[in-house]
Amino acid sequence: MEQLVNEIRLGYADRIINERLSSLKSSSSIAYTKHFTQGEEYFVQLDKPFTVPRFPIHHDVRQTVPRADYMNSLRDWIDGLVQVVPDFFSDLIYFFDPSEISKPCFYRLYRIGEEYFLYLLRIDLACRALEFELLERGSNDETAAYRTNRLYLESEFIPLASVISELGKVMAFAVRQTISQTWIGETGKGYMVRGIWMDSELSKFFTKLLIPAGKRIYPYYPYTCKYKTICMTVLDPKADSRRKLLPYLHKAVEILLPEIDHIQNSLKNTSFSETMPLFRDLKAKIPDSLIKPWENLELKAYLNEREQKEYIVEL
Repeated sequence: MEQLVNEIRLGYADRIINERLSSLKSSSSIAYTKHFTQGEEYFVQLDKPFTVPRFPIHHDVRQTVPRADYMNSLRDWIDGLVQVVPDFFSDLIYFFDPSEISKPCFYRLYRIGEEYFLYLLRIDLACRALEFELLERGSNDETAAYRTNRLYLESEFIPLASVISELGKVMAFAVRQTISQTWIGETGKGYMVRGIWMDSELSKFFTKLLIPAGKRIYPYYPYTCKYKTICMTVLDPKADSRRKLLPYLHKAVEILLPEIDHIQNSLKNTSFSETMPLFRDLKAKIPDSLIKPWENLELKAYLNEREQKEYIVEL
């Protein structure tokens, strides 16, 4: 996925994969649970395992078309995964991202009134230690082949300003950038200088504003600051779940847009707190209907089989 200024550009789309996805049918027998790692990575734990074959490691980012061996492995992986969770992919379109070949991308375009939203799903194929059954060892040129029931993913809605087409074919999406500048300074000296950004503080502000007062759902942030706009993180990639959630993002953007400059200014010199006067004023104006999806949401900590802390999502 190439992002230039405020554009997300689509890469190579594989006909064979997309024909496979378009032929999928919904399944009522899908069983899975939703989790976060201690490092805030999100994954879906499936009731059946899937296989990740060996993939070539090296790729020139200037090459927009993937190698044949990469595509063969990707098709094999897709064929296996969609048998386990067809509903995650049944209405999506695949495209190749030359900058991150280990994260296959899928998308769908939505429209509410005159406004467009992009749903973007990225699957992380990285092999995580102690979380898989090794089938073939990796090498300097190829990743390991393994079997797992953990599907790591990034799933989000992004508000769009426009859809860019050429000769009737969608080529890119212009993000509706409602947030001006999230860089607020630097810290450290010499080689230890690092930038300070307010993205995480904005995500906390948006999320706390739009969920029930007092609810603690770390490490999940339904509303996030990404691409210089207000995005929504979607935990359940199923098509019907996505459709139900999108109107809440649409309404949230409508409410927050007039206040964005005030929110940014309030966070330039201080970290987010629920006691901030601006936050308390805005919280009092949020309609109950907008926080409804999160009323019964709970995240509970537990220790996995390796005694590492994780969180399970209960809704």
